[in-house]
Amino acid sequence: MASIEKRLRHGNTTWLARWRDLDGKQRKRSFPRKLDAQRFLATVEADLVRGTYVDPNDKTIFRDYAEAWRAAQVHRPTTRAHVETNLRRNVYPYFGDRRMVSIRPSEVQAWVSKLSTAPGALSASTVQVVHGIVASIFKAAIRDRKVASSPCEGTRLPRKLPREVVPLDTAVVETLIEKIAPRYRALVVLGAGTGMRQGECFGLTLDRIDLTRRTLRVDRQLVLMPAKPAFLAPPKTSASHRTIPLPRVVADELAEHIRQFPTTHSDGLVFTDGDGRALRRTAFSRLVWRPLVTVAGAPHGTGFHDLRHYFASLLIRHGESVKTVQNRLGHATAAETLDTYSHLWPDSDDRTREAVDTVLTLTQRQPHPAGNDQR
Repeated sequence: MASIEKRLRHGNTTWLARWRDLDGKQRKRSFPRKLDAQRFLATVEADLVRGTYVDPNDKTIFRDYAEAWRAAQVHRPTTRAHVETNLRRNVYPYFGDRRMVSIRPSEVQAWVSKLSTAPGALSASTVQVVHGIVASIFKAAIRDRKVASSPCEGTRLPRKLPREVVPLDTAVVETLIEKIAPRYRALVVLGAGTGMRQGECFGLTLDRIDLTRRTLRVDRQLVLMPAKPAFLAPPKTSASHRTIPLPRVVADELAEHIRQFPTTHSDGLVFTDGDGRALRRTAFSRLVWRPLVTVAGAPHGTGFHDLRHYFASLLIRHGESVKTVQNRLGHATAAETLDTYSHLWPDSDDRTREAVDTVLTLTQRQPHPAGNDQR
């Protein structure tokens, strides 16, 4: 039963509001005015009836709740590591020791601004991801009645500037293939000739290749976690599971690679380092890829993922549909494909002109004789 008591202490009058929460536990809060106590109790009682009650004195610390939330999520290993790293580096230093009910929207906005502008600022896309993690935590806290509302609502986030994919020239791709060490030649051909992601290429095993039918099954990728051995796991999304038709040039390179560098890896990995171990992204980038980009004269910042863009541009150039490109790349939706590569499809203005010019053929009009202008 809710009640209000008058308290007199050291000559000061306060009003103590008492109520019982959803668990039957008695709560209390003091106010300098009776009217404030009455209004507060009215709100509490209404929230209890609606089932939206939140303890205003809840002492749950953000870090404690976030860690419990993180442990309960059904995440892929890489996503789990990604979330843990972002919380530890970019969130806990600001909000880790704060009570959840004390975090204000203005503080979240100031935090986002600092992440975006401070020395070593994060990119706009990374800030959006980190803010999304915190927003998800508060959304769960609302369901658990730890907070009444999310301080992440209405946050103004930095805008990610659109960046058009500029595919590599075929001459550059051929130079990369020519200049790379023989052990990794087929790896570059595979990336350029199938559009597979780097983790999918690194995780390719012998039993997923059918050289007779010239097909390749993608249903795993190589996952690398800090301080842990590499392991095979499902690919990025369910749409990433796909069977890829192998062009002759790719099939021939794979066959030659398997002949020259027979695998000794326990999982049958096709591509390994000189010691027969699984390739690690950081080591491969430092020791193989970045030096190769320099030697080949490729554009600054060229990454292995650019081979995927090159493959997509080849399909588009040869008239493949959006659906085919989506399936070959393993995109979740056609919208994802269009968002990335729409600028590479033939311009609709040119097709409109060509359609009319092809069908509507008129005799070229002769100019009227001077002075014989018919109006």
